[in-house]
Amino acid sequence: MSIELPQTEKRKKLISNLYVTLAVVAVLAIVGLFIGLIVWVAQNWATEVEVIRDIFIIALAIESCLFGIVLIFLLISLIRLINMIEFEIKPILEQTNETVSTLRGTTTFVSQKVVKPVAKATGYLVGFKRGVAVLLGNPRRNLPD
Repeated sequence: MSIELPQTEKRKKLISNLYVTLAVVAVLAIVGLFIGLIVWVAQNWATEVEVIRDIFIIALAIESCLFGIVLIFLLISLIRLINMIEFEIKPILEQTNETVSTLRGTTTFVSQKVVKPVAKATGYLVGFKRGVAVLLGNPRRNLPD
């Protein structure tokens, strides 16, 4: 069972396949011409090609030496970073953790020894004031106008 596509969709698909095929053929032709040009130049100007090849080999050797130097600098930087983390940042984090522990203990102490008694005393004072107000009445209402 096949589904029939409308004519315009078939035509678009055929054209797109044609463009892909032409592009592949064009790329292969260009690559073939380039290879043929390299072979022709190598046959007709062999000494010049050897000189150019030697120059490229020297340039690649210099480039690989430079990459080696850059990699050594990166390795040194990585070692310095690891040392900084281990000997400078780690003690700072340990000291910060110790400070947080001390602060936690201080907060607990202040809560138990200062805040709770003050809150309790404030509760007693408010209760006493309310009791006096209930027994004696509101002093503001008792004043003559």
